[in-house]
Amino acid sequence: MADEHQFIEDGLQRSQIDEFFADELGRAGYGGMDVAKTPMGTQIVLKAEKPGMVIGKGGKNIRKVTRELEERFDLDDPQIDVQEVDEPDLNARIVADRLANALERGWYFRKAGHTTIDRIMEAGALGAEIVLSGKVTGARSRVEKFNRGYIKHNGEPAQEIVDEGQGVAVMKLGTIGVTVKIIPPGAELPDDFEVHEDVDVEPVEQIAESEGVESLLEEEPEEVGEDDDVEIPDESPEEVIDEDVVEEVIEETDEAPAEPDDGAADDDDDAEPDLDELDEDVEAEAEELLDEMEDVDDADEEEA
Repeated sequence: MADEHQFIEDGLQRSQIDEFFADELGRAGYGGMDVAKTPMGTQIVLKAEKPGMVIGKGGKNIRKVTRELEERFDLDDPQIDVQEVDEPDLNARIVADRLANALERGWYFRKAGHTTIDRIMEAGALGAEIVLSGKVTGARSRVEKFNRGYIKHNGEPAQEIVDEGQGVAVMKLGTIGVTVKIIPPGAELPDDFEVHEDVDVEPVEQIAESEGVESLLEEEPEEVGEDDDVEIPDESPEEVIDEDVVEEVIEETDEAPAEPDDGAADDDDDAEPDLDELDEDVEAEAEELLDEMEDVDDADEEEA
């Protein structure tokens, strides 16, 4: 079997074992488990509010659970160790089951939620959150949240530090899911810091008044002598312009346009008349008109 399939099989088996313990040991205050496979067999550590009910009279109940694990889940020589929960109000699994039982007994959800979260904070928790989802008051489902203190919702702290537990309350209108998240007291969060008062701090060297910024600005820069070696930063070289190329461009622009050939000139003369000849014809016509006008005036005077 591939490693990926083996991880999936182990996770599925772990979830099934957890559900089995929740059903069998619910009245004893089941608070979770830890499973570890060893060369000698499978070591299971149970956390319960009432370890006596888990073990049973003369170990009868624990032997029954061990036999069920061997037959149902095919575990090799399971060894169960039962531990008592020191503070049940700080165990999210136990708190979720208690709240679900209170809802089933008829407690109003607001009273049950506030009472439960107050008990969690009084036990010393840094923060807690209770989420009730389902048909809380009517036929329409909704979500109700109760928050106290500081809680983490994502990242590594949410997986490693926050204790989370779920429970189910079976009501007449339907089931109500109960989710409880608790940050236990003493948890080290990544954003925590401490202020140490009795700590010897090295004194900070302060610049004298004469050596302040203003004094440095007032000082004149040192003169550089001829013998001193001064490094001049490399500047980007300017572009070199070829003077010959520039002169050639200017000469080309100053040259007059090329004259047309002789054949083209003859054609132009034929096409366009000479302006001098036109001026002489116009003057001759003007003189003739003036003479005619004078003759007409003389004839009019004789008739008169």
